[in-house]
Amino acid sequence: MGKLKAHFDNIAFSHSVFALPFAYMGAFLAAGGLPSGEALLWITVAMVGARGAALALNNLVDLKYDRLQPRHAARPLVTGAVKPWEAAAFVAVSLGVFVFAVYRLHPLCRVLWPLAIVPFAIYPYMKRFSWACHLVLGVALAGAPVGAWIAVRGDLTATVSVLAAAVGVWIAAFDVIYGCQDVAFDKTHGLHSLPVLLGVAGALRLARAMHAASVAAFAAAGWLAGLGPWYYGGVALAAAVLVYQHGIVAAGDLSRVTQAYFLRNGLVGMAIFLFTAVSMFS
Repeated sequence: MGKLKAHFDNIAFSHSVFALPFAYMGAFLAAGGLPSGEALLWITVAMVGARGAALALNNLVDLKYDRLQPRHAARPLVTGAVKPWEAAAFVAVSLGVFVFAVYRLHPLCRVLWPLAIVPFAIYPYMKRFSWACHLVLGVALAGAPVGAWIAVRGDLTATVSVLAAAVGVWIAAFDVIYGCQDVAFDKTHGLHSLPVLLGVAGALRLARAMHAASVAAFAAAGWLAGLGPWYYGGVALAAAVLVYQHGIVAAGDLSRVTQAYFLRNGLVGMAIFLFTAVSMFS
């Protein structure tokens, strides 16, 4: 059990709240109501497998940097609680779980699944040569609602495309904020990010603009889907939390950029999904 907990800590399992609610949102919108229990089961399994592989791979690839970063000293791969070969095996098993689940969903998923793993396979390497690393992470998580939509309907529409853009920009902006903590470290080790490129103050301004764009895209997705007032209440709640979150960080004070800071925004994702469901069934 200790080893299992170490693996869960290695992939920050609690952070599943960022992507899973949006996968469910895509499934509900695609079904025009409650998807089948079978579809929800295999979408959940696919999400858990893909996310587990992505996080374990990211930590494995970044291990040489994490060992030098004091803020990451407690990570299981750094402490030795998880060995590199164990993390590699975890990636392989998680990918196997993902593919197994994919083959129990819509046939189109069996054709497109390799595209889903491309962003999270290249993301760990992006900081080595490009500030666009944040955008690649956004693309990776934007695949959650798209994949779930395809799993239910087997097509793509403007509704899910706009929803995916909202999710991608939302997550990318948080990654920009997270990266502000590492500017000195990144410059020392020749790594790239938007905070390195723009400075912390400029990166925070860009993150605010990105989050404003994501809120607008969430509203547009609701309009395209024909959702009612309850949904926009959820979007308003998300916007209020974002305003608060940006209000407690500044270029000269990033002390509140903690795990709680990010989990709070994961709960906003859950709220948007719940408000989506209420809007659809009310």
